[in-house]
Amino acid sequence: MPKKVLVVDDSAAIRQSVSFVLKEQGYEVVECEDGVDALSRIDTDSFSLVITDVNMPNMDGITLTGKIRAHAEHKFTPILVLTTEAQSGKMQEGKAAGATGWIVKPFDSEKLLGVVRKLIG
Repeated sequence: MPKKVLVVDDSAAIRQSVSFVLKEQGYEVVECEDGVDALSRIDTDSFSLVITDVNMPNMDGITLTGKIRAHAEHKFTPILVLTTEAQSGKMQEGKAAGATGWIVKPFDSEKLLGVVRKLIG
C-alpha cells in the first residue's frame, strides 16, 4: 500500500509539480489549495506526510501546522514546509508550530525526495 502524502499549496503549478515528483516514486498524493481545505481532509483521511506552503489565503501553513498538531492522531505525522520564506524568524515560527522540516522554493526534486524518504521511507 503506497504511503499517502497531503500536498497543500495555493499554487496549482507547485501542487502539480510536487505531486508529479512524488507519484513517480510510488507515493499516493492528495492535493489541497489552502489550510482550510487541508484541515477538512486531515479530519477524514490518514496521511504519512503533509507538505505545506506558508503563504496561502484562508489559512496559512504555520497555522495549519499548529492545528494538525492539536489533533492527537497527527501528533507525530511529519510536516514538511515548502515555501519561498527563508527568514530564520519564519522558520522558528514553523518549528514552534510543529513543523518537522523546511525546504525553500524553488525546490530541487532530488532534495525533496531525499527529505521525503528520510521522513517516511
